Amino acid sequence: MDVAKILADLRQEREQIEEAILSLERLVRGRGKRRGRPPAWLATAQKRRGRPPGSKNKTTSAASKAASA
Repeated sequence: MDVAKILADLRQEREQIEEAILSLERLVRGRGKRRGRPPAWLATAQKRRGRPPGSKNKTTSAASKAASA
């Protein structure tokens, strides 16, 4: 067990973690109220239009038969 190698690895990991923390802090600090249109991928992900999956469309003749029965 080489203690010097373990210490070097831990110091390197600590530097990487500190860089990641700084990047995330800058990202959070830079976020304000966003203006303008959302990106296309975000706009399509938020739109859920139409019937839910698994619902079946009934024709008018089938609907009238069900109502009279």
